[in-house]
Amino acid sequence: MTFYFTGIRSFPKLWKSNSYFGLSSSHSYLSLFLKDCYGIRNQEKCFSVKTMSAQNTKAMNLLIAKARCVRKLDESSNKQVSADSSHMFAAGAAKKRSQMNPSSKDPVLPPVENIIQLPTKPLNSEEWDKLKEEFKEKANFENWIILQMVKCHSSVDVAKSVLAWVAAKNSGIVGYDLLVKYLYLCVFHKQTSEIIDVYEIMKARYKRLESGAYTLLMRGLIYTDRWREALLLLEDLKKVMIPSKKNYDDCIQGALFHQDVNVAWNLYQELLSHDIVPMLETLKAFFDFGKDMKDDQYSNKLHNILLYLRNNQLYPGESFAHSIKTWFESIPGEQWKGQFTTIQQSGRCLGCGKTVESIHLSSEEYEFLKEKIMRDVIDGGDQYKKTTPQELKRFQNFVKYHPPFDVVIDGLNVAKMFPKARESQVGLPICLLSFFARTLFLEQLLNVVSHLAKQNLQVLVLGRKHMLTQNSRWRRVEMEKMQKQASFFFADNISEDDPFLLYATLHSGNHCKFITKDLMRDHKACLPDAKTQRLFFKWQQGHQLAIVSKHPGAKITFQHILSYDTVVQTTGDSWHIPYDDDLVERYSYEVPTKWLCLHRKT
Repeated sequence: MTFYFTGIRSFPKLWKSNSYFGLSSSHSYLSLFLKDCYGIRNQEKCFSVKTMSAQNTKAMNLLIAKARCVRKLDESSNKQVSADSSHMFAAGAAKKRSQMNPSSKDPVLPPVENIIQLPTKPLNSEEWDKLKEEFKEKANFENWIILQMVKCHSSVDVAKSVLAWVAAKNSGIVGYDLLVKYLYLCVFHKQTSEIIDVYEIMKARYKRLESGAYTLLMRGLIYTDRWREALLLLEDLKKVMIPSKKNYDDCIQGALFHQDVNVAWNLYQELLSHDIVPMLETLKAFFDFGKDMKDDQYSNKLHNILLYLRNNQLYPGESFAHSIKTWFESIPGEQWKGQFTTIQQSGRCLGCGKTVESIHLSSEEYEFLKEKIMRDVIDGGDQYKKTTPQELKRFQNFVKYHPPFDVVIDGLNVAKMFPKARESQVGLPICLLSFFARTLFLEQLLNVVSHLAKQNLQVLVLGRKHMLTQNSRWRRVEMEKMQKQASFFFADNISEDDPFLLYATLHSGNHCKFITKDLMRDHKACLPDAKTQRLFFKWQQGHQLAIVSKHPGAKITFQHILSYDTVVQTTGDSWHIPYDDDLVERYSYEVPTKWLCLHRKT
């Protein structure tokens, strides 16, 4: 697609510099229009801008000695994890586990880069011709060079000289792709007048734009006096697709910036009606706007936003949490006081002393969840790809004629919790390490079963039929010893364990716990709605046991199970809001450990 600049004032005068409050480096549209609109793929080569195994005659003795050392070190590390990340779903816990047991795979090296020096000042046509000759292997030098400028956020003046050069040698014609990339730089550098000029050009020539251009123009216009035209662009975009949450965020932010709160709320309700999860920055903007405002209707809407966070198990970031605290404390005559704190294992808030909501499901919630999982995961899932209706029926009868279990164990999963020793860790030949690992494979499972049996708990171990085969890994003596302490069900070797584990745990009652490293994310995704998924995760947090000591021979200990629910919650005169610490990397299946406590002074 091309564009003719005939009749437009000359390039040096076409764009003027004028900044506006808007785009930051953290809100880059580069990936949006490069991936969605241009289909550019990662290349093997990329461009960037320049700005022991000693043999031991007493191998086994050394192996045992070194294994003991490794065990002591790991036990020390486990103590730290237990203290710092008190439960397996705590924010940052998975990151620490991966650091303690790094992958044995060789690191993947980044691709070799060809380093070039991009211009730092505008070039004339002769200078661009010379630079193009140096890179004559590039099929489309003009698009390639401006793409490099986009990646490093080159100045608008340098990019403008590219477009002037292209227009001069093509009778005023500049390709659409070049124009959009130039628009990106104008938006990034907040060059308002240039954005408006490009907008006028595009509006005159094209009835419809692709989504990347709409997004850039909306983002560029929202902080200008022509911000309402961004709303018209949003309407044009809605004719061909549902706008993204970023599109709505731009327009809502612009409406609030220009004090049109009714437009902002209407856009927010429209966004929710499309089942789009809003950006947290959008929700934060409403709290920032409401500071020092005495308006019960507006306050109720902000309370509804907090309840939306609760119902969708969303967590504000640190900056958003500060905005919430500031808004509560600024409400005239309300006397709210906020503080950042943590919750004790008992569920007691260290800030106000109140106890937050329990992690345990009510009897109604439990029955509702049980029915949903039985229907959508056990009966309606894809487990028959890995098992048969006959085997599932056999297992259901097995559970039916046994008393309720207290703990259900994924046997293979627990047996494999002992990390594989690597030659680099203990300095011994692989054959000896393999022998040692096979010898200890079953000991971990035996220790766990024995530990639970000593507490007079009814234990079910789920295994596979190959575990009954006599070999160096599944020794008959240990297997018989475990079978005297726990019930065993051996599924076919190709069967999936998780549906059996979920069925047995739920069928046994709300008291029953289960042990596996599997985080059940696939099964959670099978559930039909956000409410059921939230209940499943709540139940999982309150029932999944995590083993701290992972080495055979070490004392078996478990990380404590959460006693409280990590969601936004209120009692009317208080709010407790979990939030993400900026310094902690939280995976999607983890929950924050930091809380904002708000209470009304009396």
